[in-house]
This record gives sequence, C-alpha cells and structure tokens, in this order.
Amino acid sequence: MNNLETVRAEISAIDEQMAKLFERRMKATEEVANYKKERGLPVKDPVREAAMVEKYSSFITDPCIESHYIRFLKNTIDISCDYQMQLMNGMKVAYCGVEGAFASIAAEKMFPGAQLVPCADFEGAYRAVENGQFDCAVLPMENSYAGEVGSVMDLVFSGELYINQVMDLAIRHHLVGLPEASASDIKKVVRHPKALEQCAEFIHKSGLETQNYSNTAAAAQYVSELKDCSVAAIASEATAEKYGLKILESGINDRPDNMTRFAAVSRVQNRPATTGVRENESFIIVFTVQNKAGALAQTLNIIGAHGYNMRTLRSRPMKDLQWNYFFYIEAEGNIHTTNGQDMLRELSAICARLKLVGTYCTDSTK
Repeated sequence: MNNLETVRAEISAIDEQMAKLFERRMKATEEVANYKKERGLPVKDPVREAAMVEKYSSFITDPCIESHYIRFLKNTIDISCDYQMQLMNGMKVAYCGVEGAFASIAAEKMFPGAQLVPCADFEGAYRAVENGQFDCAVLPMENSYAGEVGSVMDLVFSGELYINQVMDLAIRHHLVGLPEASASDIKKVVRHPKALEQCAEFIHKSGLETQNYSNTAAAAQYVSELKDCSVAAIASEATAEKYGLKILESGINDRPDNMTRFAAVSRVQNRPATTGVRENESFIIVFTVQNKAGALAQTLNIIGAHGYNMRTLRSRPMKDLQWNYFFYIEAEGNIHTTNGQDMLRELSAICARLKLVGTYCTDSTK
C-alpha cells in the first residue's frame, strides 16, 4: 500500500468516526430544539455561539489550520440551527391582530418558520398559551413613545406564563391608502389608538378626522375593502403591501426612534446556567408589598444591596382590590445565581406576593 492509500484510509476512518459523532450531535440538537420550543426561546444565540468558537478553537495547536477549524465550527453551528428551525416549524405562535401587524412582524423575527396564528386580543392570545392551544404568544410590553401596554402588564402579573425572550422592534408608521389615491385626497384616517399617540403631530397638522380601529393591520384591511380614496390608515410598509395599498406619506411618527418591546411568553420558565453571564441578561419580577410604612423602599433596598441594577420600576392598579397596586421591576443580571436566589428569599419574606416572571437577553432589531 502506497503512502496516498495509507493516508486516505486514515481519513476514511476519521470520517466514519465524525459521521457517528455528527449524528450524536444532531440528536442532542433535537433536545435543544424541544427545550427552546417549550420556553419560547430563539434558535440563534450569538453570545453562546461566539463563546463556543473561542473555546473550541483554542484546542487547535496548529495555527495554520485554526482559521479553517473556525469556519468548520461555524458551519456546524449553522447546520445545527437550520435543523432546530426545521424541528420547530410545527411550533404554533399566537399574536394579537392580523397578518402584517407589528406583532406578526415581531413574531416572525422571533420564530422564523413557525406557524403564526392571529388572535382577537392580548388576553385571548395569552390564555390560549396557558391552556395549551399554542406553544407561545408574542405580545407588546411597551412603546418607547406611548409607554407601557397596561393590559399586557396585568396579564403578566395575574397569569401563569413566563417571559423568556424580549425583542425591540423599530416602529415606522406610514400613511397608506388606495393605489389611485394621493395624500391631498385624504380626509379621514383609521388607526389603532396607540398609533394615534405616536403620530399625533402629523394628524393634527394635517387636520385629519380620526377613527379608532382594533389594530394597524386591521385598519389597513378596512381601507382596502372600503375603496374610498378619502380614507387612509396608519400602518407598516409590510401591511401596506399585504393589502395592496400605497404609501402616501412615509415615516409619520412624531419620533423617528420609535421602538416597541415585544415579549414571547410560554408555559415553561427558562433557567440559564448559574455561572457566567450572558450579554444583556435581565430578569423581571412582579410583587405586592405589605401595607406598612417603608415596605416598598425596603424591597428596593434589598435588590440594590445584592448588586442588581434596576432598569424599570412601574406600579399598576390591582383589578380585584381598589386602591391597591402591584409593582413591576426589570433589572440587569443573572438571578439564578446563589446571590439571586438569596435575594428572592429575602424579598419573599417581606412581599405579600412575589413572582419571577422570567429571564431574557434583549435582541434589538432596527
């Protein structure tokens, strides 16, 4: 046997081992896909992927082939993600509105390839996940201009679901109408109340009559079916395309940096590793305090004493108890460490009710 045949035989033996290892890896990937599906997590995890490349490339002793191994590893990760996406194609994701609404755009970005199902309202989407009809729901938490979505905050407090993924979506509103219409034809605009808040200056300046509608995509659908050149809607570019409408005025937001934060809620809580810190890691807790002086301040002091930076603090009225409130906090850091668990135990001792809503890493899409 010559040297070439010997080397080829060695490569064949290695390839056989790699084929078996590849199959084992993809079987493990199936478990990862199931885990992410249950918890409403994204397929891609750039922070972990970068850590994997850094860790495993350090095992390569020959610098001449290190770059080739990195390319090999990245390709393997991409193949794994593609397989996860294929396995999660049967995932059913609820959102409020109709196809083309900003919620559907967020859901598609969070769960590419999943089956997206519109629901009539936020509570309907939320309860459908609770009863197992859907795997998760994508709901708006707040808008950078119009503020929190109170009804979703209430569901987060009273419901049983967990937030495991949050995404910031750039919101760009357009005045859209029939293809044969022009901006000067428009006398009335139909829109969601939040869209009115976000485009109030444009509407006031234009002197347009307004009419409320359940959501922006439904408003566009209404304009398309009405066939009246004097009526327009406020909607996204994707919504305009879907319903055959034309953009009459683009970017009519009062603020060009308008963002909405969407959360994916599911029945199972994600519990990341207690060691290490994921980039942009945060957690959400909701709680009520005992009716005594200094109770809220004591709660906030405990959070600060454990080194967690609070990014958001809100209060919301409780529906079943008049003039009573629950509090909503988002803070930065890993709460599943020993330090985080100690903090939760201290909070439990002074809070009348305490719920860890979830943990997430923010993904901004602009």
